[in-house]
Amino acid sequence: MKFSENWLRELVEIKADRAALAHALTMAGLEVEALTPLGENLGGVVVAEIVGAEKHPEADRLQVCKVNAGSGELLQIVCGAPNARIGIKVPLATVGASLPGDITIKAAKLRGVESFGMLCSAKELGIDSDASGLLELPLDAPVGQPLATYLALPDASIELKLTPNRPDCLGLVGLAHDVAALFGSHVKAAAQVDAAVTSSARRGIRLQAGKDAPRYLGRIIEGIDPAARTPLWLAERLRRAGLRPISAVVDVTNYVMLELGQPLHAFDNGTLEGDIVVRHARDGEVLKLLDGSEAKLDSGFVLIADDNKALAVAGVMGGYDSRVTDATHNIFLESAHFAPAAIMGRARKLGMHTDASHRFERGVDPELPRRALERATELLLAIAGGKAGPVLAAENLADLPKPAMVCLRRARLKRVLGVDVADTEVARIFTALGMRVEGTSEGWRVTAPTSRFDIELEEDLIEEVARIYGYDRIPTHTPEGALALATEPEARLNELAVREQLAAREYYEAVNLAFVSHGTLETWGFTEQLVPLANPLSTDLAVMRPSLLPGLIEALSHNRARQQERVRLFELGRVFMAGNPPVETPSLAIVASGNARAEQWGEASRPLDFFDLKGDLDALVTWGGEPQRWAVHRDSLPAWLHPGRAARVTRDGETVGYVGALHPRLAKALDLGPDVHVLELALEPLLGRRLPKAQPVSRFPTVRRDIAVDVPEQVSWSQIEQAIRGSLGVTLAELRLFDRYSGKGVEAGRKSLAMGLILQDASRTLTDEDADRCVQNAVSALGAACEAKLRG
Repeated sequence: MKFSENWLRELVEIKADRAALAHALTMAGLEVEALTPLGENLGGVVVAEIVGAEKHPEADRLQVCKVNAGSGELLQIVCGAPNARIGIKVPLATVGASLPGDITIKAAKLRGVESFGMLCSAKELGIDSDASGLLELPLDAPVGQPLATYLALPDASIELKLTPNRPDCLGLVGLAHDVAALFGSHVKAAAQVDAAVTSSARRGIRLQAGKDAPRYLGRIIEGIDPAARTPLWLAERLRRAGLRPISAVVDVTNYVMLELGQPLHAFDNGTLEGDIVVRHARDGEVLKLLDGSEAKLDSGFVLIADDNKALAVAGVMGGYDSRVTDATHNIFLESAHFAPAAIMGRARKLGMHTDASHRFERGVDPELPRRALERATELLLAIAGGKAGPVLAAENLADLPKPAMVCLRRARLKRVLGVDVADTEVARIFTALGMRVEGTSEGWRVTAPTSRFDIELEEDLIEEVARIYGYDRIPTHTPEGALALATEPEARLNELAVREQLAAREYYEAVNLAFVSHGTLETWGFTEQLVPLANPLSTDLAVMRPSLLPGLIEALSHNRARQQERVRLFELGRVFMAGNPPVETPSLAIVASGNARAEQWGEASRPLDFFDLKGDLDALVTWGGEPQRWAVHRDSLPAWLHPGRAARVTRDGETVGYVGALHPRLAKALDLGPDVHVLELALEPLLGRRLPKAQPVSRFPTVRRDIAVDVPEQVSWSQIEQAIRGSLGVTLAELRLFDRYSGKGVEAGRKSLAMGLILQDASRTLTDEDADRCVQNAVSALGAACEAKLRG
């Protein structure tokens, strides 16, 4: 929002200088993004008329002009502007005048011809960026009058960076209410004056867009003068707001939009056929717009049409064929209210951004259309003449937004702001902002104007009080409160400890997005119970991850593509499965590739294998103090794991994860080698910890018995360990596997395992008979559970 400071000061009394005004606006949430002084220090610059112009004898691009500056004698000025000609009125900087940029005008000779002053462009005066030629003033400009007086200078162009919730400040009158509240004054906007109806011209209006366009007003104005010039005061206000004057009709509609915040549009009434119809566009409908582009529309657009053709894209831009031209004498002036949702994104879809769409998509006061129509009519009749017809209106009152009534509690206001604001000050603030205020025993009942779409909750009213009262007047206190320290449960490991343990084992933590693509999940074989996103950032991020491994493998692949052969990564995060609501499971995943050990001199390098990752798993499990509750199994593996080099991980018999090498087909599809190994576990079972309990050192010695058993190849060590521990109980102090053999002497499909049973009793010394009995019990249990045979 860009506007003239002088224009704002005409609407509201401001008892502050420019800097204080800019600071107050910014502190109230209406950030001043740019402030450009205009026409500073123009003493000695007057209105002058060129009464003679001859070619410079020594320069083709210069003219020697005779200029009337109102002093009684003509001044000779050498000028190089392309538009310098007899009869125009322009600014003249007389000898001794100072211009922006520390330029002082002196008498000089240019190519041998004396010059007594300088004819100026708008840029040289510091009032505009146009440097293409002299600033041409209206022909009725009084010769000799100081230019600053004539153009109401000095002034400033102020540009605000408004947040989307303040569309009411996209009009000067709406902004004036905030300024009035800030400076304790009142808005001086003139009351609405209905134009005299001197024409009976009418046109029907039909609303067919439902709640998207609940109010549409228009009127026909006949007999305007298309050659009428926009008054200087109005043209200057447009320029200082960043808009170029075009024609009287267009300038008036732009002026009213800047003043009130209501966009308007004028059609050439002679191009319209039948009634005005406000409807949705048809899919594939095409309309040529004012800028010459063709808009391809769909049913999401609201269209202004007549009985036979489309006229304009509602809230965005008018059509080319119904535009007002230099030959237009009769216009149809529209002023409408469109629902923000119906306009939002429509201009962007057409690849444009207009002043109208900027306002309508944020929300325009539904009560403004009639006021804006009357104001524009008043200005048009004064500038271009003509006869105004009656106001033509079509409305669906049930679809118009209603003013919001919100209660504000005095105690709540004090609690949030931390300061007492007097009741009279609160009432003054709301009244100055155009709200209706009614006192209650607990505070206030406030009805926001229809222009304030952002007032819905009690917190919105508190914000209004805070920003007008002044954030700098609210004392700053250090927050106080007794914080209860969280007790870290001893029976649970924390996630930081897991991270530290993995970092100590040479793993680096990775953090990946929780979104993956459908294609990636299909490659892995994850096709069930997925959680798709309703509005994904891109097709590559369309599904919530059901596993941490796809993201980690992508990170591993990224590192390997950059010459990192030994990669070890882990991630702690959540995975998601379909449900109502979706199920989130904290998980831990590890990926590793390359050599088992970093390059060194003391040990020959070897590739990573299953048992390296199994060792990392054992370290994490043992850390919890209950390794006997964990086991690995070769059955029921997912399709993405190698069937001969992977295992299912269980805790208390329940599956909690998997460990092993990637399946060769998947590794090939992902362009990876056979050395990539992975581990994924549900995190919560891993965080459980047995509390340490001190035990006295036994006074009785241990007894060791070694046995070798022949078992089927598919029997895992976990099964053997569980069988032995289950048969011996607390008598088994430790079980050690010290040899594995298969080959000559062992039946095909079987293996030989040699282990040491470390036996101990807490109350007595075990005898040989006790030890032999334990061995027999262990062998019997192995035979029953694992088809084991004792080797000789």
